[in-house]
Amino acid sequence: MSSWLCGEPRVDTELDRLNSLSPADAQAEFLKCCGATRWAKRMSEARPFVDLEEVSSKADAIWWSLNKEDWLEAFRAHPKIGERKAAATQSHQAANWSAQEQSQAQQAADEIKAAVAEGNYVYEDRFGFIFIICASGKSASEILTALRQRLANDAETELRVAAEEQRKITLLRLEKLLQVD
Repeated sequence: MSSWLCGEPRVDTELDRLNSLSPADAQAEFLKCCGATRWAKRMSEARPFVDLEEVSSKADAIWWSLNKEDWLEAFRAHPKIGERKAAATQSHQAANWSAQEQSQAQQAADEIKAAVAEGNYVYEDRFGFIFIICASGKSASEILTALRQRLANDAETELRVAAEEQRKITLLRLEKLLQVD
């Protein structure tokens, strides 16, 4: 017998499932998309959502309302470009998403990978956080070019650029979480 016939809520979509989770479980799901704890908590509290557009709009509004420390927490949940392990603990699903997002960069020639690794070191030394880029669909050469260009930014500008890249990653991951094609 179907659960909805027994008086239990019927879950038709991943969005329905997300809306029906406990606050703690919803927060854990949102943390897969963005490693900022306050962002995930506020997203959980913002439920229920009616569609992906509302989820994305609320995600953006909450993201841009956060402070530098929240952004840095989110950045730490990512592995450096070319690496597999983040500084902060990530869920298995988030780690898999990172690997998928960086898959084109992994196919680069060794000298490009080495230049990205060196650039990661210089970037982190200069700005105090890892190089964040929405790597989906980008080659290692494109990533290296962006890294080198962004090294010319001042610290405040670069923090905003990195936050925008994190926002893009978060929206892609929300789509994956909700299995939107």
